[in-house]
Amino acid sequence: MKEQLLETWRINNRMNLLLVDNITDEGMNKTLSPRGRTIYLQFVHIQNVRINWLEVCAPDVFKKHSPLKKEEIFNRKGLRRAFEESANGIEELFARSWDEGGKVKNFKKGLLPLAGYFISHESHHRGSIMLTLKQTGEKIPDAVKWGLWEWGK
Repeated sequence: MKEQLLETWRINNRMNLLLVDNITDEGMNKTLSPRGRTIYLQFVHIQNVRINWLEVCAPDVFKKHSPLKKEEIFNRKGLRRAFEESANGIEELFARSWDEGGKVKNFKKGLLPLAGYFISHESHHRGSIMLTLKQTGEKIPDAVKWGLWEWGK
């Protein structure tokens, strides 16, 4: 069961990377409102939420990672690397918590609700990103749109 949990987290992260890899540079700057987050800033937000939770739940793991700065210009390689590294950090937190009977420091509901929180949060933003792309006329290949739902492959 532990491996299934970790694989579920890895799949979730692969879905994020699928989008990162297939949104144009122009698309990353799209937003639905002038004061709203761009698609890139939604990814930054996802990354930084991961880092913030690592700081709260696993300070030793947190020390290996840093948040992305909202002011920095979009850098696909940097964003991808940050997502890969923070996914590893969250996986480390999950594995440790599993081995400790599901206990998570500073998250009283435990490991499975925390995993659900992360996946729900990131899925929400993937949906928001897809809506922004659609409403701003940015094309995403069908293979990517459908690929976001291919968790069983």
